[in-house]
Amino acid sequence: MGVTLDLTRVSAPAVPAKPNLAGLTRKALAEALIAAEVVRPDKAKMRASQLWRWMHHYGLTDFAAMTDVAKETRAALAEAFTLARPEIVERQISKDGTRKWLIRMAPGIEVETVYIPDVGRAGALCVSSQVGCTLNCTFCHTGTQALVRNLTAAEIVAQVQVARDDLGEWPSPKEDRRLSNIVFMGMGEPLYNLDNVADAIDIIADNEGIAISRRRITVSTSGVVPELKALGERTQAMLAISLHATNDPLRDKLVPLNKKYPIAELMAGIRAYPGLGNARRVTFEYVMLKGVNDSPAEAKALVQLLKGIPAKINLIPFNPWPGTDYACSDWKTIEAFAAVLNRAGYASPIRTPRGRDILAACGQLKSESEKLRASARRKLERAEAETPAS
Repeated sequence: MGVTLDLTRVSAPAVPAKPNLAGLTRKALAEALIAAEVVRPDKAKMRASQLWRWMHHYGLTDFAAMTDVAKETRAALAEAFTLARPEIVERQISKDGTRKWLIRMAPGIEVETVYIPDVGRAGALCVSSQVGCTLNCTFCHTGTQALVRNLTAAEIVAQVQVARDDLGEWPSPKEDRRLSNIVFMGMGEPLYNLDNVADAIDIIADNEGIAISRRRITVSTSGVVPELKALGERTQAMLAISLHATNDPLRDKLVPLNKKYPIAELMAGIRAYPGLGNARRVTFEYVMLKGVNDSPAEAKALVQLLKGIPAKINLIPFNPWPGTDYACSDWKTIEAFAAVLNRAGYASPIRTPRGRDILAACGQLKSESEKLRASARRKLERAEAETPAS
């Protein structure tokens, strides 16, 4: 009598992915080299410094090109680790010079990263800290995508590396750099992933590597109050607050996190932010929603709310998306709102929408791309269904 084995559920064991050294802090890098027995403990710090410059100053992705490292050590490094970049699924350039990359970190793990020229000293990179978001801000299309997971420090740093690759900015330029600022304003709430965000900032800000000053790195939060102090102490980054309302009933609707950390609690946390002062002002982000939060009375209330806080206020014209109940305030209304803030002594630039033609504007990341790809798939499936079988 024969025996038949059902092997349909048996699969070959997955080959573990090699650790990517590009996401490790200096200390963790030295420890990884020791653990993999690539270098002796007494040589680890020196070797880590060599690798650091090759990875983060020169942007290398190949151990074999590290000419001051012994050939046998380079081979051992390649055997144990990787420096590979993630896959760029899509790259788009707007008519205004904005660039957007859809980056696949792993199967099913995709984020969008946007480079905006003429922001900050030269140009800013808007990076994501999570895949998806839990906050469900009602005016934000990105927030309609459920949270998948936190990004690792390596995946956050990889967004900077991808932009540097595309902009041709290796080795790290000291002058005339096109990427001068980093803003954590992409997908996700950075303070719900603070450990990885803090490690990524340590790597990005290191003077012997990517070398973007902490004063040019801004972390935007919707107001996770208990983590504000830790953010300041661990990163010394500039702080931005996604505010959008001056009273709790309205902010409860626009930014549901306000129900957990109401405005009074948020403002107390901001006032206690480490290093706050005229040289390190808080940026308040305020999206302009027609008939919702754009009246002169709201502008005056905002002035009172921020009294005594070194601050500037970014007024953001709302970027509409299919299905939204909101509309963008009229331009005259936005200008009148800004005038109230200016008279009170606050810098209140109106953020010019950038990259709308490639769905890269504020609040449009990832979910729009997913919708378009899903639409394309449905069209293809309909076409295939309508094609007669041969």
